[in-house]
Amino acid sequence: MSRSAKAAVIAVYSGTFDPLTLGHEDAIRRAAQMFDEVIIAVAHAHHKNTLFSLEERLALVQAALADCPNVKAQPFDGLIVAFVRAQNAQVIVRGLRSVTDYDYETQMSGMNRHLAPEVDTVFLHTSAGVQHISSTLVREISKLSGDVSGLVSAPVLNALQAKVATKH
Repeated sequence: MSRSAKAAVIAVYSGTFDPLTLGHEDAIRRAAQMFDEVIIAVAHAHHKNTLFSLEERLALVQAALADCPNVKAQPFDGLIVAFVRAQNAQVIVRGLRSVTDYDYETQMSGMNRHLAPEVDTVFLHTSAGVQHISSTLVREISKLSGDVSGLVSAPVLNALQAKVATKH
């Protein structure tokens, strides 16, 4: 059976994306080459005091990945496996930067597999050039007027600079 005759494989990559970093983009762009569709599930993150609103984070994901036609962003709240099922997706994509990430993500993968045995998790090791980037560090460096231009894409950099300017 040819690939075109098979059902589309839909993957979900979830996170807070506050902000979206080049590390996130690395994993998303690679996933976009592997799967027919990649849905970026942007978490409401009620438990976090986010720098960007949900609407801003969704817009930044769309702007930064506008050149990837098979990638779209959607808000989500609740269990990721419920969102995955609602999207008729088959795969959860997770990026790994370190051994610490691996330990946490394998535990989450096991629990997601328990809750939704039909959903697989695929781990993508972040490329070496962006392995050190985290949203937390980007936010902190930006708040302290540091240069984050090599850590985020242009739309995110512009949004960060605008946020910092309004805070001062």
